[in-house]
Order: sequence, then C-alpha cells, then structure tokens
Amino acid sequence: MIVAIDGPSGSGKSTVGKAIARLLGYLYIDSGAVYRAVGLKALESNTAVEDSSAVARLAQVSDIKLEGDPDHLRVFLDGHDVSREIRLPEASRASSVVATIPEVREAVVEKLREMSLERGVVMDGRDIGTKVFPDALVKIFLDASIEVRARRRCEEEGERGRDVTVEQVRVELEERDRRDTGRAATPLVKAPDAVFIDTSDMPLDRVIDQVLEIIRTRS
Repeated sequence: MIVAIDGPSGSGKSTVGKAIARLLGYLYIDSGAVYRAVGLKALESNTAVEDSSAVARLAQVSDIKLEGDPDHLRVFLDGHDVSREIRLPEASRASSVVATIPEVREAVVEKLREMSLERGVVMDGRDIGTKVFPDALVKIFLDASIEVRARRRCEEEGERGRDVTVEQVRVELEERDRRDTGRAATPLVKAPDAVFIDTSDMPLDRVIDQVLEIIRTRS
C-alpha cells in the first residue's frame, strides 16, 4: 500500500508520516528531502537556481538515495551523506525555487516512484496524491493555520540551532505557500479523493489515530 500525505510546510505531514511508517513497518520517504538535495547540488555547483534548463539537468543526473528508518532518515547525494546540509537555510531557499521548475519535478517524480517499488510506502510532500501516486489507495491532506505552522516550524529551527522569531518564520512560510500554490507544475492542492485533516488544534496522537483508521478502512 502507498499512503500519500500532502500539505503545506508546518502542517505536520512529516511528523505524522514518520509515525505511520514506524507503526506499519513501511518505508518512509520525505519527498521534500529530494528537492532539497537538488537545490543543494545547484548551490554546490554554482548553478543559478533560476536557470531551469541547467537545474533540470542536475536533477536528472543526480544520484539521490534515502536510507534508514523514519526516525533516522539519511539523504545521500552522489554517494555523500548530505542529511545535515540540506536542512540549512540556503538549501531550503534553493529547494523552494527549483521545485517550481516543471522539468525538475518530472525528474524527481521518477526518482520517487523508483524508491517505492519494493515495499509499502508512506510518502509526504505537496503533490504526492495528485502527481506522484494519483492512484494511491490512501490520500491524506493535512493543514493548519499559518500561526500554528509558524510556531511549529520556529521550534524545529530552534532545535537545529537556528535563532529565528515566529514572525520571521511566518514570512518565510507565506512566501513558500505562494510558490507552492502558484507554480505552473503540479501546484499544492488537495486531491479530490484525499481526506482533509486540520491539525491546528488536534493533538498529534489523535491525528495519527485518525490516519490509521483511514488506512484500515481502505486496506
């Protein structure tokens, strides 16, 4: 089974996705990490992230692999562990730009599909249920208010050692939302057959239980 979880930044999709994969013994795939790896490669190769043709070529030839369990996911780019580097602010900004390029998204979609061939998968992202796995049996769309998402992301950045305010993070999220929903290639939208869950005021364990119940009804 493929469990597709979509939603904007800070909606809780990665946290929920990891928990579901852990409970089911499925492979967890963070699609955003793949776009971050492409953005990092553009930075390291001094390729302008706005150069769509050049970045698309990088995405096509890059060897990107995800290894480990949901709680210790490691990202490899051309054989090098870049798990830490892809979380740096500059890599995050680069990824949000390269992810708007249609050719990059097509290259990444193929990589994501290849990763899911051998076992059950929980994959989160922004177009998993609409583009990567449109036939997935389970599609979830998580969202939360911008205030809640900014607070969550600010806490995550603090854990990574980045000193930012909630307002700074809110501005970054609003810009990311504009790019995700406004891009021409597979914008962030809820799939018609996805189950919508607002996580703003919902405890994590309740969200997880609700997703598990949806999976049980579809399996």
